[in-house]
Amino acid sequence: MAKLSQDDLLAQFEDMTLLELSAFVSAFEEKFDVTAAAPVAVAAGGAAAAVEAPEEQDEFDVILTGAGEKKIQVIKVVRELTSLGLKEAKDLVDGAPKPVLEKVAKEAAEKAAESLKGAGASVEVK
Repeated sequence: MAKLSQDDLLAQFEDMTLLELSAFVSAFEEKFDVTAAAPVAVAAGGAAAAVEAPEEQDEFDVILTGAGEKKIQVIKVVRELTSLGLKEAKDLVDGAPKPVLEKVAKEAAEKAAESLKGAGASVEVK
């Protein structure tokens, strides 16, 4: 098997949907027993760090909990919010509860939730 260059790999990843990339990362983590999460810095004063006030959440997940009566409208909105194709968006809506957007800003999460609710879906923002 020919070895792929970094540019070739990046070109392949460009053509993948977010769901395909997520599945790839999961498979990669399992195969090589690694985690793709960013390393967490250890605080110098462990007890002092625990006493500090918790930071305000700045990343939110928009989770589709139900499609409602107008499933086709919800699929259209999911496609607008993500770069998913028709089949992937339909599968996401059919498989609810599922995350539509992950780790987005508060404004983007609220806007996406309103769009989905406007289409008749039930949505949860975490």
